[in-house]
Amino acid sequence: MDLHGRSLIGRETLGRGANSFHAVDPASGARLAPPFLEAIEEEIDAALEAAEAAFAPYRALKPDRRAAFLREIGERILALGDVLIRRAAAETGLPEGRLVGERDRTVNQARLFADLIEEGSWVDARIDTAQPDRKPVPKPDLRRMLIPLGPVAVFGASNFPLAFSVAGGDTVSALAAGCPVVVKGHPAHPGTSELVARAILRAADQCSLPSGVLSLLQGAGHEVGLRMVTHPLTRAVGFTGSLAGGRALFDAAARRPDPIPVFAEMGSVNPVFILPGALRRRGREIAEGLHGSVTLGTGQFCTNPGLTVIPGEGDTEPFLHRLAELTRASAPGTMLHAGILRAYLEGLRRMRELRSVGILEQAAAGASEDRTQAGAAVFHTSAEVFLADRTLSREMFGPSTLLVSWNSKEQLRRIVEGLEGQLTATLHATDEDVREFAWLIPLLERKAGRLVVNGFPTGVEVCPAMHHGGPYPATTDERGTSVGTAAILRFARPVCYQDFPQEALPVELRDGNPRGILRLMDGRFTRKGRE
Repeated sequence: MDLHGRSLIGRETLGRGANSFHAVDPASGARLAPPFLEAIEEEIDAALEAAEAAFAPYRALKPDRRAAFLREIGERILALGDVLIRRAAAETGLPEGRLVGERDRTVNQARLFADLIEEGSWVDARIDTAQPDRKPVPKPDLRRMLIPLGPVAVFGASNFPLAFSVAGGDTVSALAAGCPVVVKGHPAHPGTSELVARAILRAADQCSLPSGVLSLLQGAGHEVGLRMVTHPLTRAVGFTGSLAGGRALFDAAARRPDPIPVFAEMGSVNPVFILPGALRRRGREIAEGLHGSVTLGTGQFCTNPGLTVIPGEGDTEPFLHRLAELTRASAPGTMLHAGILRAYLEGLRRMRELRSVGILEQAAAGASEDRTQAGAAVFHTSAEVFLADRTLSREMFGPSTLLVSWNSKEQLRRIVEGLEGQLTATLHATDEDVREFAWLIPLLERKAGRLVVNGFPTGVEVCPAMHHGGPYPATTDERGTSVGTAAILRFARPVCYQDFPQEALPVELRDGNPRGILRLMDGRFTRKGRE
């Protein structure tokens, strides 16, 4: 399939701008054809106007038609076959096996949201029937449910070119809610973005959907994204990326005459706490799991553990010896693009210059900067140093972790209390540890969106119970998740209908409950209708 290198505005392919950029193969440094034209203001405006025009007819579709669209998106992505996998591998340096798995996850999450909206209870229907004879004031008939917000701006992520990109979780959850989407493709994989966007547009044609239900804007700079966020027709934003990027979009949205929600997933060091009993009994085993989690994807998952907190006393030698051994033997890995590598190398340089921080071990095999490679490293310091220098708790995106040793429960408590918001926090503990350190769990609940016991944070299951979010700076809104079916709630808002005639109500709120969804009826959950 030939790539056009243009933005896709609904069913139109547009590229009137003068500025262009190329994707780069991070493993070789080679520029990849074709050049991609940066979207200009008129094209951004056209994309949002097309989304607004599509909103009313798209949200009015019966849920089974939107569900069919999501399933068709999955089929069209699968139909791209090896063309998609090869292009994504060339643009990201990720192995083809990893990308096949990511493609399957992308398709499966589209199907998951299709099932969700077909069943229908996600709209959170609540009905309080009228009591006209109530004294001293009659009670009106009140009915409430969630409706879609409107056009949503989505930003593709660098580290997941499929699952967090054009057809990723933000896009499919917004489409499932009934919102048209305008995506800014990530400049590191614009060809992959174009291929997937074309697959979605073919699915829209197959399902006879309005033009403008999805648009793709290409751009390497910040201007495209900022105009998307500040455009008056944009009603919400989904973003995965750096703290600086997410905060810039959040601030821009807050400065609008009508501020809109920005659901940005940004920075997290995902601390791992290894308690004394677990360290004594399973030190080597924990070291092996930790090393695998730190280096997975060359440390470019948002849930890689960048901070590991261990007791300073006790039987630490088996754990430290095994972790050092595995780190030394680690092969270098290709990072997604040169900008990520530069940031990681700067982080390594900064850590090595700190006299109060030592290096436990680093990869013996040399990493080639020309091939955008990074090597693993494990640093160590004391609780006293860590508590005195807040910069040590910053995320360093790459295959490294910082070990912090504590010598008292008070130090451990202060470490936890001083942490910023996180996507995850992990405990390795025996049953005895859990009882002795029970006070840790309520502290960690205030710091992270997902708590893990005797496992590792990498590997995010896509399912209804998953929460992938957390307090700032992990995200800009800790109530939202970007993974799992609850992600749909970000792109909907409640409306209450008072004393409406039956025929004017949304079908989900009518007495007979024709869809058979679960509703809160006069204080009780039921699927039954009302006579």
